Amino acid sequence: MSENNSGGANAPRNETLRQLPSVEEVLRSPDGVALLSGHPRWAVVAAARAEIADRRAELRRQHAAASDIAADVEIGGPALAARVSAFLRPSLRRVINATGVVLHTNLGRAPLAERALARVQEIARGYSNLEYNQSERARGSRHAHVADLLVDLTGAEAAAVVNNNAAAVLLTLAAVAGGREAIVSRGEMVEIGGGFRIPDVMRQAGVTLREVGTTNKTRLADYVGAAGPEAALFLKVHRSNFSVVGFTEEVDVAALAEAGRARGIPTMIDLGSGSLVDLEPLGFSGEPTVRALLRDGADLCTFSGDKLLGGPQAGLIVGRRALVDQVCAHPLMRAVRPDKMTLAALEATLEIYREGSAVAEIPALRMIASSPDVLARRKDRLLAALASLAPRVAATGRSGRSAVGGGALPGVEPESWMVELAAPAMGAEALAGALLAGDPPVVARIGDDRVLLDVRTLADDEIDETATAVARAVQRVRT
Repeated sequence: MSENNSGGANAPRNETLRQLPSVEEVLRSPDGVALLSGHPRWAVVAAARAEIADRRAELRRQHAAASDIAADVEIGGPALAARVSAFLRPSLRRVINATGVVLHTNLGRAPLAERALARVQEIARGYSNLEYNQSERARGSRHAHVADLLVDLTGAEAAAVVNNNAAAVLLTLAAVAGGREAIVSRGEMVEIGGGFRIPDVMRQAGVTLREVGTTNKTRLADYVGAAGPEAALFLKVHRSNFSVVGFTEEVDVAALAEAGRARGIPTMIDLGSGSLVDLEPLGFSGEPTVRALLRDGADLCTFSGDKLLGGPQAGLIVGRRALVDQVCAHPLMRAVRPDKMTLAALEATLEIYREGSAVAEIPALRMIASSPDVLARRKDRLLAALASLAPRVAATGRSGRSAVGGGALPGVEPESWMVELAAPAMGAEALAGALLAGDPPVVARIGDDRVLLDVRTLADDEIDETATAVARAVQRVRT
């Protein structure tokens, strides 16, 4: 039976729908007037429309008597205020990372150092010499602001920067091997997050793929045997998000580069994450530095700015001057060039490396390098804060393992400490969801039907804030 029929079972419901206020009536109500006095009109109007639409849909779903639903037609109160706040909340927001994954791709990867943040603010506030050479009073290159730093830190002859490492790989392949062949080991035909596949990128760059070796074994003779007249590049891809173990063999960079030089074929390394410091003293092995790869003979190396480097999202290209110049001259460079804020943050980050204080100043490296004793003390501080601010929550400390993330150090899971949460009559999913709904949201892990807060990725000044967020989450669910 249609709602337009004034008789029958739907008549009481239709009458209730007609009692819903209009947007203007909501705006003239005491709650509407109060909200308009302190918030933009567009947000209050949007909230009123959304509340009316939701209430209408809710009433249409109900099949109760009119007397049961007639009292639920008023629009206002905390629900309307919450709608207004939601409309005014930025989409891109700060979150508290309690997952223990340091370079969490979904959470923005590496946090910036304080020095980098200050530099971005300084440059973004006004004009800058982004592409202006003061000494020559002429147009300059935006790459010049970081090129000398990258050359100094990596031992390269030249350097350039684009907006991310995927762009660096695409641009470099197009510039150096476009229309010709690049030779790659079958075991390095990787896919990383977001469906980024090396074969697809090569195809987009206009490069023909020559796949050599097997999944687990590739020898120097495989590369050499495939190096015909169309070969323009030997390409090695760092397996940054997985590892191959057991009956394996791969060609080291020095041997491949020597074979390439003998045949006039440059060697390019897609390092993916890319580290400027030796992580061995921090307890992590197997991650080559950019300087070591270039010293071994690599002609070009591309890597990320927002992973192990701990800076902004960027793709860094370093290597032989003739090849880097070739990359910079390619028309695609303009489409993938970095902006002034990226370069400001990157320059400040690289200055920290030059001064030798990277582990102390760069948050991602500091988190990765955190000792068990430091993490245990942070865990104890969080437990004390929870006991004070969220006494309803049962919180206990337990050991566990973190992850570096971001396609860096695959398989490495450093020991960590975490706080396990349980709340009365609340499951882990409900509590984790309530934490995500907070302001700021807290992103946690779930294990053994408990919410887990890994303290490795909690900054010291986020301890009390996290405890407060837990208390508010429990209160929201209970009410």
